[in-house]
Amino acid sequence: MTTTTHLIRQKRFLPLFVTQLLGAFNDNLFKNAMVLFVVYSVYNSEAEEARFSAIASALFILPFFLLSALSGQLADMRDKARIIRIVKACEIAIMLVGGAGLFLAWQGFAVQAFAIPLMLAALLAMGVHSTFFGPIKYAILPQHLHKEEVLAGTGLVEAGTYIAILAGTILAGWIPVEWAAVVVIVTAMVGYFTSRHVPPAPSLMEAQPLDFHVIRSSITLVKMTTRHPRVALAIAAISVFWTVGAVLFIQFPPLAKNVLDASKEVASLFLVIFSVGVAIGSVSINHLLKGKVSARYAPPAVIVMGLFIVAFHFVCRAWTHQPGDTLMGVATFVTQPLAVPLLLALLGIAISGGMFVVPLYAFLTTVVDKSETARTIAANNILNSGAMVVGSILAVSLSAAGVPIINQLLLGSVLCVLTAWIAWRLCCAERAHEGEIEHTFD
Repeated sequence: MTTTTHLIRQKRFLPLFVTQLLGAFNDNLFKNAMVLFVVYSVYNSEAEEARFSAIASALFILPFFLLSALSGQLADMRDKARIIRIVKACEIAIMLVGGAGLFLAWQGFAVQAFAIPLMLAALLAMGVHSTFFGPIKYAILPQHLHKEEVLAGTGLVEAGTYIAILAGTILAGWIPVEWAAVVVIVTAMVGYFTSRHVPPAPSLMEAQPLDFHVIRSSITLVKMTTRHPRVALAIAAISVFWTVGAVLFIQFPPLAKNVLDASKEVASLFLVIFSVGVAIGSVSINHLLKGKVSARYAPPAVIVMGLFIVAFHFVCRAWTHQPGDTLMGVATFVTQPLAVPLLLALLGIAISGGMFVVPLYAFLTTVVDKSETARTIAANNILNSGAMVVGSILAVSLSAAGVPIINQLLLGSVLCVLTAWIAWRLCCAERAHEGEIEHTFD
C-alpha cells in the first residue's frame, strides 16, 4: 500500500482532506460563477472585463494580507480542529449572502447597483474564511502525520485543492447561475458536517495574548519568520510563483473571449486543464522525491513552467480569429488546428507548477518546530497575498496602458526566471543546513 493510499483511508487525515476540498470547491464555484456571469452577461469591453476579474481576485486576496498574522497566532495557540469548525460554520452564513447575490443577478435585479456589490462582499468574506483556514490545513499535518507522511499529505492536500477547483470551475461554466446559488449554500453545510470529524489538534505551546493590531502583528510575524535563510527563500519563491498564478488566472476569461473567440465554457476548460495539471504535478513530485521533503527539483520545474508559458503565448499569437460575433463552444474549440498545442502548453504550465510549489509548502512545515508551523504558513500567506496583489495590479496596469492580454503572458515567463534563481539559492541553503530545525519565534 502506498503512503498516499494509506493516508486517504485514515481518520486522522480524511476528514481534514474532505473539509478543505469542499471549501476550495465552494470558493471556486462561487467566484467563477460570479466572474463568468459578469464578463459574459454584463460587460462588453476587454478592459472592463479584465478590471473586474482583477478586482474580484484582489478582494479575495486582501484578507490574507491583513489577517494572516492573527490567523497564525490562533492556529498555533488554540485547538486547530475547533477553529476549523468555527470557520466552516461562518461559511454557511457567507454563502447565504453570496447565493442571494447570484440569484438577484440572474433575476436582473439592480445588477450593478446591488447584486454585484453583494457578490463581491461575499467574496471578500470568503477570503477571510480562507485566511483563517489556510494556515491550519498545512500546519495540522505535522501534528497528525508521521514525518515520512508529511510530503505525501501535503501533496494530497494540494492535489485535492485543485481537484476541487476543477469541479467548481466545471460547474461554474456549465450550470445556470441560479443553480450555483443553491449549490454553494448546500456545500457549505456539508463542509461544516465533515469538519466536526477532524481529530483534535491542541496547541503545542502555552497560550499567549493575541496581538489584534493587524499591521504591527503582520510586520512582527514576517520579520520573525524570515530571519532564517531557508524559510525566507522558500517563502520568496512561493510568493513570486503566485504572482505568476495571479496574472494567469486574471487573464484566462478575457483571453478566451477576446483572443480565442471562445465561450465561457472554454474559459472554464482552461481552468480545468490548469487544475488537473497542478494535481498531477502535486502527486508525481512525491514519487520523484520518494517521500523526502526537498527543494532540489524546484529550479528546473519553474524553468520548464516559464518555457511552457512562452509556448502558450506563441500559440495564442498564431490563433486564427473567427469571423462574426459568435463565440465558440467547447466542441467547436477543440477541433481548431491549434487547440491541442494550446491545451498541452497549458497542461505543461500546470504540471511543472505543481511540482514546484508542493515541496516548498512541505518544506515550510518541516524545517520549523511543530509549535510554529501555523505562524510560518501565515507569514507565507501574507507575503503570497502581497505578491498576488502586485500581480493583479500589474495586470490591470498593463491593460490600462493598452498592452494586449496576449502579450501580458510574457510577464509570467520573466517572473519564472526570477523564481528559479530564488529556488536555486534555497537549494544551496538546504544543503548547508540539512536536518536542522529552525526555532523562528525564540
